[in-house]
Amino acid sequence: MTTSFDTDQGAGVTAPAPAPALAARTRGLRKLYRSTVAVDQVDLDVPEGAVLGMLGPNGSGKTTTIRMLLGLVRPTEGEVELLGRPMPEGAQRALPDVGALVEGPGFHPFLSGRENLRRLASAEPHLSSSDIPTAVEAALERVGLTGAANRRYRAYSLGMKQRLGLAGALLVPRRMVVLDEPTNGLDPAGTREIRKIIAELHADGVTVLVSSHLLAEVEATCTHVAVLHDGTVVAQGELDELLESGSPGLLVSTPDGDKALEALQAGRIPAKLIPDGVRADLTTATAPQVVETLVRGGVAVHEVRRERTGLEDLFARLTQHEDGGEGLSEVDEVTA
Repeated sequence: MTTSFDTDQGAGVTAPAPAPALAARTRGLRKLYRSTVAVDQVDLDVPEGAVLGMLGPNGSGKTTTIRMLLGLVRPTEGEVELLGRPMPEGAQRALPDVGALVEGPGFHPFLSGRENLRRLASAEPHLSSSDIPTAVEAALERVGLTGAANRRYRAYSLGMKQRLGLAGALLVPRRMVVLDEPTNGLDPAGTREIRKIIAELHADGVTVLVSSHLLAEVEATCTHVAVLHDGTVVAQGELDELLESGSPGLLVSTPDGDKALEALQAGRIPAKLIPDGVRADLTTATAPQVVETLVRGGVAVHEVRRERTGLEDLFARLTQHEDGGEGLSEVDEVTA
């Protein structure tokens, strides 16, 4: 929701920072397959220029949500916008600016990788016939398939098929790229190459939506995260904010560790010594209260930062209710 302010208000009133522009959004998104609920009331925001990792176990609704975003599946209920266009009605206007690799690539098995890519390029609205050869060769080189370009697709390994699908998504400059499990079948070297491509797209201002179950890859490449579980978004926001919110600890760097520990304990703030300082527990105190207590105690504070939980731990906490734990029953949204 955007809040508007009257320009005649008195001085000293500061308007909040405007909400980030969105490359894609859903509201109340729901998809039923007969009696099976695949996606249920998903509100998803994909900020422009972000690399958003969509996380979730198998069957959590990731691919179904992506297919509805791209207009490949019509939602049972809810609204979808892609690059400012309602979907699927606006697919013809939005999709030329979107490159996508969803549920694995599909190409002609008896054609070579180059021939398959040329066929795909001929359907690109942003490519003229004279530009197709150059675009195809550039895409093949970008994903490391130039040496295998003349080999028939049926002889490709799973990783090579993924690379060719990615090449198809990158035939022309895009405003948004959607990748569903892009590292599936890739060896470590191939995974690093995909990570590099995603970083290059991000540097160019392209919005990237990545669906994955590889937590380490998401943590290494993404700026934002959305966690799906049982067809519902249980958390979304900036990755750094989510990781910091998952831990109630404040790490204080100080040469006066013993003195800091004594001051915090005197202020009834649980704490323990760590290398280069102390860790203060934030379950009963706020970060400003910790800093104030230390300063009043004459402790030299060099650095203060929130303790970050690992993405694996955060993911387990968010999806814990499946196993009877507390989990989260509502969307835990973190905004910058």
